[in-house]
Amino acid sequence: MTINISTADQEPRLTSLSHGGGCGCKIAPSVLSEILKGVPQLPFPKELLIGIETSDDAAVYQINESQAIVATTDFFMPIVDDPFDFGKIAATNAISDIYAMGGTPLFALALVGMPINVLSNKTIARILEGGAEACRSAGIPIAGGHTIDSVEPIYGLVAIGIINPKEVKSNAAAQVGDVLILGKPIGVGVLSAALKRDVLSPSGYQEMIANTTKLNTAGPELAKLAGVHALTDVTGFGLAGHTLELARGSNCSAQVNWSQIPLLSNVQEFANQGVITGASERNWQSYGNDVLLPREFSAAQQALLTDPQTSGGLLVSCSLESVDEVLAIFHRHQFWNAKVIGKMLSKQDKPLVICI
Repeated sequence: MTINISTADQEPRLTSLSHGGGCGCKIAPSVLSEILKGVPQLPFPKELLIGIETSDDAAVYQINESQAIVATTDFFMPIVDDPFDFGKIAATNAISDIYAMGGTPLFALALVGMPINVLSNKTIARILEGGAEACRSAGIPIAGGHTIDSVEPIYGLVAIGIINPKEVKSNAAAQVGDVLILGKPIGVGVLSAALKRDVLSPSGYQEMIANTTKLNTAGPELAKLAGVHALTDVTGFGLAGHTLELARGSNCSAQVNWSQIPLLSNVQEFANQGVITGASERNWQSYGNDVLLPREFSAAQQALLTDPQTSGGLLVSCSLESVDEVLAIFHRHQFWNAKVIGKMLSKQDKPLVICI
């Protein structure tokens, strides 16, 4: 079913203007590692508590004993055709990196690249309005930004937040015996592929928008729990990729139980029909050698495991004793699909082990 959400009859669909959409635009992990390995780095000052070494969601810079700045940026090409929805999704996704460190957002700067001879001023304005709406929901202003004329439409934010240094939650501090809890269902990439193929129903579209525009507001409250050891969000590298980052950074292995992973409606059926993104296969090619799959695991299940999430859920590694409290926090923030999906193990042959 076609969802007609164009703003002008003469304008092309936003998704037709980009080669990829949402966090599926990310450079594959193996390619990114190859690019970065030869880039020289200055020694980090002691105040830089979190830099690039652990592939964390944001940088953290301590300014005094009780305060540290959390800084991140995220931007991408359209994942949907409605300009307001695109802007809101992109902004929500960028702000999520602050929450994923346990921080509280302070303000944002807009990053805007638009084909100004292709899209109308009205359409571009609606993209920015969607981003502003997400920022209003987070209680922060857009304090400035930068714009360029680009071939493909690009939108996102620089997001700045604050946190007590003692509450910073890296993705590299998980402990053996920890329980893994995922805050949102997965399958956004599959639904975006269905949208591009005009086979996504209106209800499926609304579920996709609700999932991708829900701010991960549980992050700061989770960070205050001593039993929460590590925190990240699941985005473009898929659930497998971001769980691998957590396992490698923590020098552990992770076990994820496939049957416990929450899925968005109909994504398994779509994946069974081959409605998946190209980024899913690129993700697998980048890190599949580090994942142990059960023999009966299907290609569709593998595609969902590596499905790129845009504005995905928080992934929490916490002590067994903290599970009930972590789930209660998620529920207070109306993350009703939060589920226990696995646990952390001592280091195995593979950093990520999938069980049925």
